Amino acid sequence: MRPRHTSALSRLLSAADNGVSRNLTAAIADVSAPASAPLPTTAPLESSMFKLSKLSKGRSSCIVSRSRHLPESFKSYKGRLFLYKNPAQYLGVRVSAATFSTVAPPASNSASDSAEMAQVTGQSAPKNSAWAGSAGAGGYDLRSDTMTTPTPSMLTAIQSCSLLDDVFNEDPTTIDLEAHCAALTGKEAGLFVLSGTMGNQLALRSLLTQPPHGVLCDYRSHIVKYEAGGVSSLTGATLKPVAPKNGIYLTLEDVKANAYLDDDVHTCPTRVISLENTLNGMIMPLEEVKHISAFAREHDIKLHCDGARLWEAVASGAGSLAEFASYFDTVSLCFSKGLGAPIGSILVGTKALIKHARWVRKSIGGGLRQPGLVTAPARVAIDETFGKGPNGEGGLLRETHVLAKDVAKIWTDLGGKLEYPVHTNMVWLDLDDAKCPGARLEELGKEVGLRFMGNRLVIHFQILENCHFVVPRLEAIFKTVLGEKGKNSATFEGADGEASMYGAQ
Repeated sequence: MRPRHTSALSRLLSAADNGVSRNLTAAIADVSAPASAPLPTTAPLESSMFKLSKLSKGRSSCIVSRSRHLPESFKSYKGRLFLYKNPAQYLGVRVSAATFSTVAPPASNSASDSAEMAQVTGQSAPKNSAWAGSAGAGGYDLRSDTMTTPTPSMLTAIQSCSLLDDVFNEDPTTIDLEAHCAALTGKEAGLFVLSGTMGNQLALRSLLTQPPHGVLCDYRSHIVKYEAGGVSSLTGATLKPVAPKNGIYLTLEDVKANAYLDDDVHTCPTRVISLENTLNGMIMPLEEVKHISAFAREHDIKLHCDGARLWEAVASGAGSLAEFASYFDTVSLCFSKGLGAPIGSILVGTKALIKHARWVRKSIGGGLRQPGLVTAPARVAIDETFGKGPNGEGGLLRETHVLAKDVAKIWTDLGGKLEYPVHTNMVWLDLDDAKCPGARLEELGKEVGLRFMGNRLVIHFQILENCHFVVPRLEAIFKTVLGEKGKNSATFEGADGEASMYGAQ
């Protein structure tokens, strides 16, 4: 009897023979292997090749999918093979290796991608192909990891979520997400909120009691620069922004030098220390958090973590979510940045504090009626992008860090300098040293289909999935920028504004 997968494989071979696409070589063996057979997430390139001579019109997709019309890809970068979404479950084959000999620009719109999906798979493409994951606009947008777009599996989760009322605390999908995040962080309870800003503001409003009260934080913090003055307007607190002496993260010495601890009526006493981790992509080490936490406890100061990107610190190996969270009274975590969910963050803490935060959330219009529509994809994003293990094992974030370091090395090998070290997924180019205005970098990116904002390049998982397209173009842009350095030296007047409009987002 012919294996079930034969027709799917035949469609691909037929598409190749008919000249639908080009430039994909793939090693395929064990055609009779069951679809459930495990595949490694990466594999070295091997010599035994089965050639699909003309697949994909210069694009890098092997298009057969769980939902019958959404694309999945084999990707290779620097000898590592990325097998996203386990192609075996669609073809019923083992894939030993795949590599792309050339790359081409993305389509200017999704229409050609949709038509191509239909050609290769024989299935109709959805009218709205924004759910195509790496094929979407986020795959070429390095402005921020907020540019990530939801994946097909998140759409599937939405289709099967519960639709009950969270104001009454009755929605199972949302309750499950909150409980899962509380368990991951070792906290008693969690509260889903619409944004990281809302999570931070609810935390500070719940931790602070009677004025006068002050909040000590890094001067680059999101709560200082990008939350519309919410701390002062919602809590009445005075912010004490501090510049870390090491230029990377606050230390205990920085905190001691700037905290107001006495009862001098001329000062505003420090009641909360808010630490952002990661900040500008850089990690505050667990040991430093431990020292600051001990100092805060000694002086009855509450501690909040803006952990919008704490996932990144954990995935880098800096410590587990539970280890970091154990030193804070409250932690906020974002789902819609590097994890790729469409909306939302979570606030975790004690049951009493979360109960109070729920009340504050309601008072500012944050109660939700059917939040399962957004909490379902958030739950998927944790497992899919961060990883199912407590330290981000099996997720994509770790690979984005590798790629970010590769991109930084390309820049520095060409003679460029970095503004900050690369700890996780952000690469900060020193454009002042390169005598390059941010607008010029953005212009060069636009010419080849990439989007930049200032001197910050954010490598998220959809950039990773398109690295075969993005990296060669970045290298070409870097060569142009650094090649123009001498020509621009006489006229360059320094950075045109802040390094990035959203430097701590």
